[in-house]
Amino acid sequence: MLTIDSDSPSCEELIDLLSNLGVKVEEIVKQKREFPDSRFYLGRGKVESLVEKVERMKIDYVVVDSELTPLQVKNLEKILKVPVRDRTQIILDVFARHATTKEGKLQVELAQLQYELPRLVGEGKSLSRLGGGIGTRGPGEPKLEEKRREIRERISALKKQLDEIRKNREQQRKLRLDNELATVSIVGYTNAGKSCLLAALSADPSITASPRLFSTLAPVVRRVKLPNGRIVLFKDTVGFIRKVPHSIVEAFKSTLEEIVFSNLVILLVDASDREFSEKIKVAEEVLNELNAYQIQRLLVFNKIDLLSEEDLQRLLDDYPSAIFISALKRQGLDVLLKEICRILEREEIEMELLVKLDRLHLLEKYREKITIEESVYTPGGVVVRIKARESVLKKLATLFDGGMVECEGQC
Repeated sequence: MLTIDSDSPSCEELIDLLSNLGVKVEEIVKQKREFPDSRFYLGRGKVESLVEKVERMKIDYVVVDSELTPLQVKNLEKILKVPVRDRTQIILDVFARHATTKEGKLQVELAQLQYELPRLVGEGKSLSRLGGGIGTRGPGEPKLEEKRREIRERISALKKQLDEIRKNREQQRKLRLDNELATVSIVGYTNAGKSCLLAALSADPSITASPRLFSTLAPVVRRVKLPNGRIVLFKDTVGFIRKVPHSIVEAFKSTLEEIVFSNLVILLVDASDREFSEKIKVAEEVLNELNAYQIQRLLVFNKIDLLSEEDLQRLLDDYPSAIFISALKRQGLDVLLKEICRILEREEIEMELLVKLDRLHLLEKYREKITIEESVYTPGGVVVRIKARESVLKKLATLFDGGMVECEGQC
């Protein structure tokens, strides 16, 4: 592995990504540089000094912890005499391996082709890894322009298919919004334990939690009952990562945009990760890139069962407003759910409705979306004081023929 980055966690992360592909890293070669060499990434002398080592160690290919230009790849392969791959290609390969849904496969293939198209600089090797789908490798074609045309046509076809899927998701989202259930998105760095948390909260054994990076690519939505009796939709999302390739952000934008329609974002952090503060910054940068500034966020530290008492106390002191849990051990989940209740209730208002006795049963279908604070029986019916989101209260007022007695301000 080659790098000019002094950020060792970035290298460790790339090693984990390669491990997902069954690839073993034999050695990390670093060269301290402010900027990569425009021709060879590392200095030419440094690259030439690696030729004997690559041959002696029988290296299959060289990986660079950065995104390379076509010229850099060409020059490195010419000197080292082995294939050279960059960080973006490795991430795309990991995404391809974990894509299981139709949308996920289309998104990954689109990202792969968009990455490869500007890198078609000639015949032979530059065309050899392009094919018609995920993981395919073709022998290359003699006509470069013909290959470019085929890729552009395939990109256009993929975008059309994803547009159809996007329209279906928008329709599903509209139905969820019309259903008036609050939505909570679980976001965070890859391998923070998002799937494990959703499985614990929803008690759904079908949700598989994996220590592998990017084990979740498609959003997963589950109903969760809060302590106040409300039902909330929780969404698991694709994990974030350092140096997110632009092609991946673009391809998965429609999936990530689901976060913007949430009422609350849980920023989940692996408390046992010594680089957690940096990963919080990465997650916040991605959220800001998605224009999710206005959505309420709740910082939640996971995996506290892996901490010593001293380390946990230090975190408690440094982040007094955060919630501390172990999704795997189911520790602190009750505190988390109570805090979610408190945050969501801040957006709610109270209203009193006069409901006739013979129509009281109609309230039952709204019990998952409202809290009945008080009921007073009168000769004209039942005066019910209800706390809920404003949109729900408006529907109730219409349902009961505008029988609104009083509407208070924000709770």
